[in-house]
Amino acid sequence: MAKKVVATLKKKDGVKFAKVIKAVKTKTGAYSFREEIVTEDRVKEVLSSK
Repeated sequence: MAKKVVATLKKKDGVKFAKVIKAVKTKTGAYSFREEIVTEDRVKEVLSSK
């Protein structure tokens, strides 16, 4: 099961960003974590993709 963490990041110009940390299963069965900083409107899109 993937674990998700979303933290809100603010910027002066008003665009809101979120830091998305996603657990990704490797070929060997271990989990590694992938971090991305995306705009708030893309958070669900990034989390739903595999």
